[in-house]
Amino acid sequence: MSTTTVSDAVPGQFTLVLHSHLPWLVNHGRWPVGEEWLYQSWGSSYQPVFDVLRRLAADGMKSQVSLGITPVLAAQLDDPHAAASMYEWLADWQLRAMELATDRDPVRRDHGNREFRAAAAALADFEQHWRHGGSAAIRTLVDTGVIELLGGPLAHPFQPLLDERLRRFSLAEGLADARLRWGHTPTGIWAPECAFTPGMEIEYDTAGVRHFMVDGPTLRGDTALGRPVGGSDVVAFGRDLQVSYRVWSPKSGYPGHAAYRDFHTYDHDSGLKLSRVTGRSVDGAAKAPYDPARVDAVIDRHVDDFVGQVRERLIAQSRRMGRPALVVAAFDTELFGHWWHEGPRWLERVLRRLPEVGVTVGTLDDARRGGYVGQPVHLTDSSWGSGKDWRVWAGPQVRHFVDLNAEVTQTALDTVDKQMASAATTSRDRVNDQIIRETLLTVSSDWPFMVSKDTAAGYATDRAHKHAHATREICDAASSGRVEAAQRLADGWGRADNLFAQLDARRLPATGGN
Repeated sequence: MSTTTVSDAVPGQFTLVLHSHLPWLVNHGRWPVGEEWLYQSWGSSYQPVFDVLRRLAADGMKSQVSLGITPVLAAQLDDPHAAASMYEWLADWQLRAMELATDRDPVRRDHGNREFRAAAAALADFEQHWRHGGSAAIRTLVDTGVIELLGGPLAHPFQPLLDERLRRFSLAEGLADARLRWGHTPTGIWAPECAFTPGMEIEYDTAGVRHFMVDGPTLRGDTALGRPVGGSDVVAFGRDLQVSYRVWSPKSGYPGHAAYRDFHTYDHDSGLKLSRVTGRSVDGAAKAPYDPARVDAVIDRHVDDFVGQVRERLIAQSRRMGRPALVVAAFDTELFGHWWHEGPRWLERVLRRLPEVGVTVGTLDDARRGGYVGQPVHLTDSSWGSGKDWRVWAGPQVRHFVDLNAEVTQTALDTVDKQMASAATTSRDRVNDQIIRETLLTVSSDWPFMVSKDTAAGYATDRAHKHAHATREICDAASSGRVEAAQRLADGWGRADNLFAQLDARRLPATGGN
């Protein structure tokens, strides 16, 4: 039971922003990196987080979260192969739990029974809400008003380093993708990696984007209000690191508590996670068994701590400015459930507890419309990565990706421009569409990130070069007049990378920015 007392209304507004994203994984490997990553995140994060949001909506709670879902993740949640494989993955989870429940060790049997019940609940939830893809589940949340939906550009590129034509195309197509899937065009976006370079605000304005996220240092730490960028009316909202880092930071945060389930330690026989964190320096083999009885009180302590931090921050910032302040906490959705098993429970308790202590909860759209906006600001090059600059995506370790992306993008645009200029008709050309599709997959920000952070670097490098190869070989066939070969290659790669069917290369902005 939480102990924070009910209080009078606190000035200002608290906004929780969740960013949901995975690179395109379907048909590109399964284990240890590939589709397994999608299914783990789907079952451990997206299902329980959406379940929390549905319960809040059922209780009449509105504007609880600004929820970002990238087009490339949305495409995977709607992909028929991914949906069928996800169902199989959940069934396999239940089978592994059933086997563990027959173990001679009573502690392991208890783990197996608990995992069996969790898998059964996930299967029932999947059958009811997800069996035919993610769009219905997402649109339901939008329609209830419990979330503000944030969009983004196709395939999650690191936008400041992307050719301007392709950057504008990717954003416009990403917003159109949201409209197609959910009947709703977002007015706010989570820019990939919160990356920014001056001039992008004009592109946002042209695309109809009214607000976007940056990291706190981009606004020089003054995140208590959104800020119009440059001479535009587009508002940048910054992540409050003082509050956000209470949950998740490079060095600390709630998920590291000894009682919580350990993310990194697997039981080799069942493939399930049966250990608790125990201690930051404790080796995996020495970690104690996970004990749910230890967890509930810890969650409540962390709820109290966070709620108290938000309340104090709002009061202090409002007093400093002489007007009601805004506090924005922002995280990857995958933190809740996938990385931090207890995260969805903590999330629901926080959102229910905040109003009880007088804190107003609202979305970024609520904040913009409600006047939580200060004076214009001129932003510089930035991101939310290490150093808050571009080193993760453009540093010496990944400079070859920058060169690769520039070369592939130029090849693709030159080829498509020539193809369209010489075409006898203005009909849609599936070859040109696939060239652009493979180019966008090549320039995904995930590949240099995974190399810089040394997380499946080999897989990331292989993926970038595979899509680059696909782009080049289709371009080569098209440019040399081998029409049938180009079509055959485009169709083949299209079967593997079956996403963004509505992508139409004819909508590429013309050379010269028109």
